[in-house]
Amino acid sequence: MDKRELLEKYRDINRLNPFISHNHITVEDIEPDRAVLRLEIGDDSRNIYGLVHGGAIYAMADNAAGCAVSTDGRTYVTQSSSMHFLRNQAEGVVIAEARLRHRGRSTCLAVVDITGEDGRLLATGEFTFFCVDAEIMKKKNT
Repeated sequence: MDKRELLEKYRDINRLNPFISHNHITVEDIEPDRAVLRLEIGDDSRNIYGLVHGGAIYAMADNAAGCAVSTDGRTYVTQSSSMHFLRNQAEGVVIAEARLRHRGRSTCLAVVDITGEDGRLLATGEFTFFCVDAEIMKKKNT
């Protein structure tokens, strides 16, 4: 699958995800082991202080990491994560770039940087994913 086909595949997958669609999170770029997602800040993505809600940032980071690890064609669920919120912004665009750090037989580790429109780091995190594919589950149970 070439890069254009991969991008369309993940855009279609994310269009079917009601939570991601509701939060206006879109796939901007994807390639094996890397994904870039975008959130255009709107009224429904801000917290009571008028800044991007931490949950919106976390959701975007989790989804970006999930996209990056699943480019191997397998299916994953988030096993654990850690986020560090460093600063915030009230308007514009927020970008999440996820990169695979480790791919094992049944788990993957991805790192994610969340940046603002000006390129400044807003948050960073690590996400561990567990593969739920049938073949791996069969091997674990035998």
